[in-house]
Amino acid sequence: MKAEASPVIRYIARRAVPFIQIYALYVLGHGEDGPGGGFQGGVIFASSFVLLALAFGYGVGRKAAPEKITDWLAPTGCLLYAGIGLVCLLLGGAFLEYARLAGEGASAETAKTARHFGLIGIEAGVMITVTASMITLYFEMARPDDDESAADEAAAHDAGEEVSDA
Repeated sequence: MKAEASPVIRYIARRAVPFIQIYALYVLGHGEDGPGGGFQGGVIFASSFVLLALAFGYGVGRKAAPEKITDWLAPTGCLLYAGIGLVCLLLGGAFLEYARLAGEGASAETAKTARHFGLIGIEAGVMITVTASMITLYFEMARPDDDESAADEAAAHDAGEEVSDA
């Protein structure tokens, strides 16, 4: 018989996930000016899905972060990062020379704004890739021996066979 998380852990986990994800976005947003950024934000965001899996079981966690989606998100983040660099190259600058995003002869203030948005774009790309990669790593290592048990967990969760939140 498999041990199940206590109702208190499930209650707290369900309520903590949105706050963990908001904090991850905060870390992403402040990464260009201070500690943090795409990598740290991505790991924090992925940890919210790991928390779901630990509290509710592998099947529920995997349903929250389907394999098809994580398989598409990992390269999408890389393409976003590389795409911003490529646009800079096509505009006559160096790879990731964000000032070129403002256009030729732009004012210093416009170049600064372009740099800001360029940095946020590549950090978002890093965050997307890191989140998808960390989720994939966890679920590949935590995969149950038989996939039927994960499907049973998810079905039981969907049917409401869990302790209520009240």
